Amino acid sequence: MTLLLAAACAVLGLLVGSFLNVVIVRVPEKRSVVTPRSHCPRCSAQLRDRDNIPVVSWLLLRGRCHSCAEPIPIRYPLVELATGALFAAMALRFGADWALPGYLLFVATLLAVSAIDLERFLIPNRVVYPSLLASLVLLGLAALLDHDGDALVRGLIGAVAASGGLFALALLYPRGMGMGDVKLALLLGLYLGWLSLGHVLLGLFLGFLLGSVVGIGLLVTGARGRKDHLPFAPFLAAGAVLAVLVGEPLLDLYLR
Repeated sequence: MTLLLAAACAVLGLLVGSFLNVVIVRVPEKRSVVTPRSHCPRCSAQLRDRDNIPVVSWLLLRGRCHSCAEPIPIRYPLVELATGALFAAMALRFGADWALPGYLLFVATLLAVSAIDLERFLIPNRVVYPSLLASLVLLGLAALLDHDGDALVRGLIGAVAASGGLFALALLYPRGMGMGDVKLALLLGLYLGWLSLGHVLLGLFLGFLLGSVVGIGLLVTGARGRKDHLPFAPFLAAGAVLAVLVGEPLLDLYLR
């Protein structure tokens, strides 16, 4: 049953990933994600229904617009594949748990925010705030149905702790930490705290560790200079996802 759930979530993730591509393009430009229908930015040709099949359409079109042959960025199928993989991973992690819908929303939000931050150096409130509100509803329902109010309380404590910690860092080192990261930490702390407060610390630690390793690597190779800005949301997101998926064995190993 868990494998069937994971397969279903993977298919759902591919479809959600297609929508996330719209979010990634339109939200930073403050455009509607509903209308108009997706179209080629060069020739304005509207995408046909068969051009909207996740991953498959990009392969069949060979990565080009069906009308003007404008290249379609590879980001589109990669986001769809990543969403499908993350949804399947969450299904394997939680099974038929009432918290699963919340964690599907969590990874979808992290993926969209990470892609936007990589492209625009921006963490949009129009993604973070609605996701945070929807997460409170979904996790609140999960706590009610599972009769586990303690998990929700831990999540709220984790949200305040994670965001407060990054806010302190932003005050001390504003060039290295933006307020967008502070707001995103509310979401991270909520979901990691739902598992345990140890997961909050682990997720943030892994995020900073990944950011440091990649940052040092970019400096050594000359790809970035010391004054160049490095988007931090993807590292926070990666650290959080790792904490959700493998946090328990890592914390157990540390406590031993």
